[in-house]
Amino acid sequence: MDELLTLKQHDETRQGEAFSVDTVDIDMPLKSFYIESYGCAMNFADSEVVASILQKEGFGSIKEPALADLILINTCSIREKAEDTVRKRLTEFRKFKKTNPGLIVGVLGCMAERLKGTFIEQEKLVDLVVGPDAYRSLPGLIEEAYTGQKGVNVLLSREETYADISPIRLNSNGVTAFVSIMRGCNNMCSFCVVPFTRGRERSRDALSIVQECEALFNDGYREVTLLGQNVDSYRWEGATAPPILPEGEGNLRDLHVDLGEDKYVEKRLKQNKDIYNLSSDRSAIVSSPSGRIGGAAVTFANLLEMVAQISPLLRVRFSTSHPKDINDDVLFAIKKHENICNYIHLPVQSGSSRILQLMNRTYSREWYLTKVDRIRELIPDCGISTDMITGFCTETEEDHLQSLSLFDYCRYDLAYLYFYSERPGTLAARRFEDDVPLETKKRRLQELVDLYRQHSLRTMQKEVGKTFKILVEGFSKKSEAQLQGRTDQNKVVIFAKEDFKKGDYVFIKITHCTAGTLFGGAQKS
Repeated sequence: MDELLTLKQHDETRQGEAFSVDTVDIDMPLKSFYIESYGCAMNFADSEVVASILQKEGFGSIKEPALADLILINTCSIREKAEDTVRKRLTEFRKFKKTNPGLIVGVLGCMAERLKGTFIEQEKLVDLVVGPDAYRSLPGLIEEAYTGQKGVNVLLSREETYADISPIRLNSNGVTAFVSIMRGCNNMCSFCVVPFTRGRERSRDALSIVQECEALFNDGYREVTLLGQNVDSYRWEGATAPPILPEGEGNLRDLHVDLGEDKYVEKRLKQNKDIYNLSSDRSAIVSSPSGRIGGAAVTFANLLEMVAQISPLLRVRFSTSHPKDINDDVLFAIKKHENICNYIHLPVQSGSSRILQLMNRTYSREWYLTKVDRIRELIPDCGISTDMITGFCTETEEDHLQSLSLFDYCRYDLAYLYFYSERPGTLAARRFEDDVPLETKKRRLQELVDLYRQHSLRTMQKEVGKTFKILVEGFSKKSEAQLQGRTDQNKVVIFAKEDFKKGDYVFIKITHCTAGTLFGGAQKS
């Protein structure tokens, strides 16, 4: 817990996870590929897109890198530790070339743009360097690499969203899935490298998002997490999107007929023509003579409702929100739909308005606390998590005390806590001196961790005796006699297996807890 984490959450249990699928759609793959991923959920989702592109080119996935024809590492630049790990792995992979001279090794993702010269020319570790917006060029670059050329494409795009590519699910449990709804970021936080590695913000076609979620549901998935650097700024103009159904009009699956896309959309519009043109809290989406759907934009609140209406059995989560952009429309959508989980990840980064200004977060401490108050006013049982950085440039003890007091006020359900680590190329690296001693950063971090653990235990203890609707995600990590799932508020629950299986919804009464996990038993009624 000693590195910088910014807008995206890193699941430490998945770092370095290798892509693997049980089956592929080709009988005899011409070549094999191995992908290893680091960083946030966005990177793992990108690896699923890359796997789809490669499979269409005749590649099949393999679990052993030593046996692969193509090795790719999807990288993260937010944390120095991740970069060090990637270098170590590339050095190990280079050794495989001694026994397999035709092996191609490539780097994907956020490290590609920043370190392309280092990897290819100086350290000579890789044959390919491909940025997050250039994955469609992979087949051509691979062909070039087989002729001995070095393949590089790190160009950023203002349009690419990979909306037409159906991802191959990465090591999936068959129940939960990530769905990318946008790419890039416009926020320019001074500590963050993402705008420079992933480019400007652009939103994905709303219809393609709904269709992907619908396909997942039909394949047995029961939870989707909508992903973006800042999902609340999602905005799709001139949409070809499914309408939001009025209350009591069924769900999207009821309308899913074997029609072409234009007729499918037209049918749904005809059945719901009353609600567009009219509502003050939703975008109007109206049919145009061309068969496309024009009018006002689809906002994130609209999109949440569209996905929620696929089926009441499909849980919807999202990450990440920015305090300056989350609004009442999103909160009302969560409140309205039982299957949109009552959980919001709302990174604060510091409890000091002075530090927030240096970070270019565009809000003050008071603004943030007002947002938290509003969430709890409209959704009293909403779980809230956050990110916090200690030891940012010029941070004083008074600034740190304000972060501690903000934690006392908000009492988060989950927190991602890290000390500041300067990243090359960021605004902070260019403008400010990293002047807080490492030992001070670590002490302040530990004080935040200790406070968070106190809050976490008290929060979990309050759940004892309550009953929650849990989606079974699989076996617990410690025993196949137990299953695990999560509450609406994203708290892990462990319970006896009995006759339940993955994808079932079970009502669990909580009997006891630790600071990080709830335990309980099924309610037969």
